[in-house]
Formats: sequence, C-alpha cells, structure tokens
Amino acid sequence: MSAELDALTVVNQLRDLAADPLNRRAIVEDQGCLPGLILFFDHPNPQVVYSALLAVRYLAECRANREKMKSELGMMLSLQNVMQKSTSPGETKLLASEIYEILQSAGQEEAEKAEAAAASCRRKAHFFLGSNNKRAKTVVLHIDGLDDSTRRSLCEEALLKIRGVISFTFQMAVKRCVVRIRSDLKAEALGTAINSTKVMKAQQVVKTEDGGELIVPFQEDSAVLVEENTDIPDYLPEDESPSDEQDKAVTRVGSITDGMGWLSTAANFLTRSFYW
Repeated sequence: MSAELDALTVVNQLRDLAADPLNRRAIVEDQGCLPGLILFFDHPNPQVVYSALLAVRYLAECRANREKMKSELGMMLSLQNVMQKSTSPGETKLLASEIYEILQSAGQEEAEKAEAAAASCRRKAHFFLGSNNKRAKTVVLHIDGLDDSTRRSLCEEALLKIRGVISFTFQMAVKRCVVRIRSDLKAEALGTAINSTKVMKAQQVVKTEDGGELIVPFQEDSAVLVEENTDIPDYLPEDESPSDEQDKAVTRVGSITDGMGWLSTAANFLTRSFYW
C-alpha cells in the first residue's frame, strides 16, 4: 500500500473488504478497523461518512458480529449523532438509522427464538436485515450483462445516482444485486437506471407463495423519471470491486491472508490519524 493513504481511500477499501462475507469476522475482530470506522462517522467529508456507514452495514449482516459491534465504544452514540445531525444527507441518516435498529435488536434475538411456535414466522421476518424499518424496502434485481468488474462499476454508478437508494450488495456469481431503497421509491426506477447503461438489463426477482422465485421483467413502457441524488457527492470505489465470485476473497489484494495484511496497514493508518 502507498504511504499516501487518505481517509477516503482507506474507508473505501474497508467498505469493499466488508462487502465480502469472508472478511467480516476478521474486520470486526481487528483492534483498529471498527474503532476507525466509528471515528469516520464524524468526518467532514460526506463521502467518507457514507462509505463508513456502508462498511458497517455490511459487517452487521454477520449476526455473530452484532453484539460486539453494539458494545464497541462510541458505536451507538455516533450513529445517533449522524441521524440527528442537521447537515447529514437524507440517505445517510436513513442508513445510520437502519444500522442502529439492527444493532439495537442484537441482544433480543435469542429471546425471540424462545417464543411460541405460532410466532415463528413473525420472528423470521424480524431477522431479515432492516426488515423492521418501515421507511425502507428491499428489491432483488437479476441483471443480464453483469459479467465483470467493469459492468459492476457501471451498475454502481447508475444506482448511486438515484435519490432514495440506501445501499446495495452484489452477488456476481448469480448476476444479482440486492438493493435497499426508501419505501416511496419504485423498483422500476432501478430498472430504468440500469437499463440506461445500454449494456445491462435488469429484471426483478420476486418470491412466490410456495417459497420459490420468479424473475419478472420490467414493462418496456414502465420507464419512470429517476430523481438524481444530489445530497451525496460522486461516490465510486477507488479500486476495482472486491470479487467477481462469491466464493473468492478480495481479488485486488489476493488471498484472505493478504487481505488481513491490508487490514493491518489500514489499522496503522487509523491509529496515526485519530489516536494522539
């Protein structure tokens, strides 16, 4: 790694590492990365704050991480500060609120498992990431043409321009993207934005009554006006996406061992930057 690391480079790399499920436990167990991400919540650059929140949201997808994350010094208070800060963009506040709710409920999951069998369906719904956030919903897209990191970058750019997109996770092996959006945003807006790349075409994946999946194409005449997001500045990864395949670790840094070596470098940077 270059010695000229800056905050945005570091937080973007941590975000990309956190996007890979293979890295999430190691990042949270590292002594410097999680405290550093929390400190980034108060950074003056809104890109840094949003990227740090997105990294923490990825880490919170691993249930084994949630209790430690909740108890990490400053985590819950810093999330509250982002939510209450008048200068925080709307999508940033919503993402912070979603993370706060996930971590706040971390200690309740075991108790919920002990409830009566009649409430099991309700409990399962509660465990889905952010499902108790009535202001947000999840849309699953199947994207024809999502074949490599270049296409992924085009897709990221298209989604990040949409006002109302909170976060998204790619599943490159199956050409899918799981998108968290505000409840008032139509799924068709996602399809319109991705189709505008001219090299990819999005369809929506919906659950059937029997638990199966159905891929539903967006109607040709269903293109909707996409309201561009001006609250968040242009926000693209500094480097290539972490992986083209779900079963591989971050390709840019090589193996999982190499990735953890980078974590050590990032942690040293965070220590030099914030601890005095």
